[in-house]
Amino acid sequence: MKTPRLSVLEKIGFGGGDAAVNVVWSSLALIITFFYTDVFKLNPAYLAMLGLIPRLIDAFADVAMGMYTDSHTTRWGRYRPYFLVFAVPFGLAVMLVFTTPNLSESGKLVWAYATYILMMLVFTAVTIPYISLPGVLTADPQERLSANGYRLFFAKGAALMVTTFVPLFAAKWGPEQIAKGYQVSMAVMAGAATLLFIFCFFTTTERVVHKNDRKPLRQQLGLLFHNDQWMVLAWVCVIGTIGYVIRGSVAIYYAKYFLGGDTKLVSAFITTGVIGNILSMVASTWITKKFCKIRLFRWSQLVTFALSVIMYLAVKPSDIAAAFVLYFLINFIVDLQGPVFWSIISEAVDHGQVKSGKRVAGMAFGGISFAQKMGMSLAAGIVGWSLNFILYKPDTVQNTYTLNCFALLLTVIPGVFHLAMGLLMYKYFITDKYYNEKIRELVTHESADGAKEAPAA
Repeated sequence: MKTPRLSVLEKIGFGGGDAAVNVVWSSLALIITFFYTDVFKLNPAYLAMLGLIPRLIDAFADVAMGMYTDSHTTRWGRYRPYFLVFAVPFGLAVMLVFTTPNLSESGKLVWAYATYILMMLVFTAVTIPYISLPGVLTADPQERLSANGYRLFFAKGAALMVTTFVPLFAAKWGPEQIAKGYQVSMAVMAGAATLLFIFCFFTTTERVVHKNDRKPLRQQLGLLFHNDQWMVLAWVCVIGTIGYVIRGSVAIYYAKYFLGGDTKLVSAFITTGVIGNILSMVASTWITKKFCKIRLFRWSQLVTFALSVIMYLAVKPSDIAAAFVLYFLINFIVDLQGPVFWSIISEAVDHGQVKSGKRVAGMAFGGISFAQKMGMSLAAGIVGWSLNFILYKPDTVQNTYTLNCFALLLTVIPGVFHLAMGLLMYKYFITDKYYNEKIRELVTHESADGAKEAPAA
């Protein structure tokens, strides 16, 4: 069966959806910890649980959302309608997180928990449908990979906007109004995210329609746990996310205190990493046309570990140029697996369908998001506990021990998680050749038997 190619406009629209998602993801990975300690002035001792609890709640919401999307569809498709329905609530929730009312310390903590949990729940309502979308846009693994290349390019573009526009614009308000600056700058980003979700809804089409087969939770979980390739990806997601979030959360502290940078240097350092991520998306899409994507995944993570160790050993506080170069290389290499990972989830789902004769899609993507949120939760806890353990105090001169801890948290500690991630991928065997020879036609045939062609949007 010939699969139609996705148009450039549709790939851009699909990518726009992840740009919207990354307004939150980048904020959580790169600036939220610094915002809470140095802008909202929460006690660092509270950060571990504040980072952990809302994301754990949201992780279980991912599973519920995955079950719901597995058993419900509309005339606009199974996944796309959520982009339209939740676009505005998504933007409002983001704005509230970065609003800093003048409250007591306990009042601030209650506000932080309430707005954080609200944002994460709305985040789930759009991200579970979004990450499930590639499996219904096309049945062609190469087209999925290409679409995910666009997706992650736009995602990193959004991250670039967050890391450059937000801190620099906020700083223009001056030290006394820095909180107001963050609120306004994040309101601009939230408004853009709302528009991007609406754009994604109108430019994408669900073509691949799988049979709507409702299954009890216990059965769905059993099918997933017996899908060995999906289990590999789930653990890879947990482990890799911990590494990503630890590095991202500490980068501002590293640039400000270890390198002794001002606002411009801090923004430039974070931006350098994001530029490495963006260029990595382009390079990955090109490399995987000639080189096995699974091998690229493995080696990118092993090399990331090596570079992380080198950066820790080689860079001293005065070595600003070396820090920028190595941080760029780490972020470039680590994200070569990005388009690969988000394209092979659908292939692991298809593998499970061929293996068991039953398809679990929404729960599979919800489970991956659950794994990602678990990784985010654990990483947030690690960073929060670390800041408390090293007795970090905002806006003061840090001692040598604290500076060394920042260096470890940026380099070796996340590097170890990427090493584990790369080694674990040796258990994943669904290459393009394997998929096309042993999975694709069987899944396409079953889908054709159980569903009709999806209507155009």
